[in-house]
Amino acid sequence: MEMYNGIINVYKEKGFTSHDVVAKLRGIFKQKKIGHTGTLDPDAEGVLPVCLGNATRVCDLLTDKDKVYEAVLRLGMETDTQDTTGKILKESPADLSDPQLRQALEEAMEYFTGTYDQIPPMYSALKVNGKKLYELAREGKTVERKARKVTVYSITSVDRPVGNAEAAFQVHCSKGTYIRTLCYDMGQRIGCGGCMAGLVRTRVGVFRLEDALRLDQIEARVEAGAIGDLLIPVDRMFADCPAQKIPESMDKLLYNGNPLKLRRVPELNGEPIPPVADMRVRVYDSKGVFRAVYRFDGDKALYKSEKMFL
Repeated sequence: MEMYNGIINVYKEKGFTSHDVVAKLRGIFKQKKIGHTGTLDPDAEGVLPVCLGNATRVCDLLTDKDKVYEAVLRLGMETDTQDTTGKILKESPADLSDPQLRQALEEAMEYFTGTYDQIPPMYSALKVNGKKLYELAREGKTVERKARKVTVYSITSVDRPVGNAEAAFQVHCSKGTYIRTLCYDMGQRIGCGGCMAGLVRTRVGVFRLEDALRLDQIEARVEAGAIGDLLIPVDRMFADCPAQKIPESMDKLLYNGNPLKLRRVPELNGEPIPPVADMRVRVYDSKGVFRAVYRFDGDKALYKSEKMFL
């Protein structure tokens, strides 16, 4: 049976867990080696890159990419999950037609732009002593969580219809940022409390919402045998690295992950790139098939294997 290798830009719909998406794709492609690149809450939607076959080797790389979200903050409400699906803990009046509240919101958006220490929510998949936080939360337990540094590169208002107590905004942030918690923190900063009322992930690295496909669209393409550009090649994730094709005499060394002493200077977009210490290179075998990423060892003047994609 054919093994598919590559990355699919999936549009995760509301009601699906990230695990549901992977399970569905395993059925569609009839292969087990599939993994996602970062959990999206069931009620959240948007971009979820999914890796197939040898592309699962880059799951960690994609998880580390910065992300862009469009979120809705509901002011005047606090819940145990930090979003509107949870149990309401506190409510207070909030109306953004009030100039003072609007100004406080804008100041909070500016305050949280940059790096700050964010305490992960109890309803999250992080583990404490081997147990996921959301499992403890469902048991009614609350445990101390260490704050983690996250970076919010920008928060900008989005002009679209929402409720009087709601504000839509776009967030560009680092990996590990919880938008639910950002909404909660902004509500605390403003003073009236807040929680997340909606979330769409619009970008993960180079993967954008406008190019994402829903599960039924992917299934239809596979059934029609029209996979075409559905699978994004793995080497595209290393497009900023110079490329090097090796002679047939070196294929065996490459397949075994041995160090390589490349005589030709690797190229990027047709331009030769002289090697420098720690430079990464995309390595293709003699048939032009992408096989690995190697890193240049300046002391020994050779390339050492970093990731293999056999």
